[in-house]
Amino acid sequence: MTASERIRETLVYLVIVVVTFAILQAVLVVMHEFTHSTVAWLLGHMRSPLDIVWGNPLTLDGWDEGVHYSELFASGHLRAAAIIGVSPLVVHAAIVTLGLVLMQRKGTQGRKWLFHTIFWFVIANLMELINYIIMRSWATHGDTGNFNRGLELSPWVIFIVGSLAIVVGLYILFGKILPHMYTIFARGNRLTEWAILVMTAFFLFIWGSGIRVVFDVYPDPQWMFGLLGSAAFVMVLVVCSPSRAWVIRRTKMG
Repeated sequence: MTASERIRETLVYLVIVVVTFAILQAVLVVMHEFTHSTVAWLLGHMRSPLDIVWGNPLTLDGWDEGVHYSELFASGHLRAAAIIGVSPLVVHAAIVTLGLVLMQRKGTQGRKWLFHTIFWFVIANLMELINYIIMRSWATHGDTGNFNRGLELSPWVIFIVGSLAIVVGLYILFGKILPHMYTIFARGNRLTEWAILVMTAFFLFIWGSGIRVVFDVYPDPQWMFGLLGSAAFVMVLVVCSPSRAWVIRRTKMG
């Protein structure tokens, strides 16, 4: 394969990734809000799961679950508020876990575009977990804030337990799943391998978590947690470089 062919192949897959991720992220946002509203409805604290605040499906602005947490806390429904608040994170965790399991199966690896879709949907859901658990555990509002307040827990609980689980997921993702991505989509094209790694790290640590936390939380000092995303992004590119011997070995095994 010539250099121009390698570049063209990489650019084509990058376009596919961007389009795929845009669609999956839109699905994730709607799913996230509907999870809140559905659980609130099941617990008798919302008239209908459809009573969410509908936003723009293209820019993803304006979406809200429509749950009135202030009323729940004022009326003493603390546990209900906690359950409703944390419910999407449970769903995200379940999707990530199931996706990581499926992508290690030969049947899934043999179906190229199914593997592609599952991989980027796992990235989108893991991105949300990193955003809320690692970077927003000390938030006084939002999903983690409502969970901590509802159960009267220290933010350290969800931060430590959640972060350990996320680290395990990241180890499996970068250590076992990513080499399969290289085998299926790069096929020896080092430029495509780098593109996949950069996009994976960017979505996980910058796009949906680091940048989002910095701009959403500022000027609260917790905005600095978003800087962890930049550090994680750089570390992953260094440790998981496609040129490293352990990555090459695992890619050949895949």
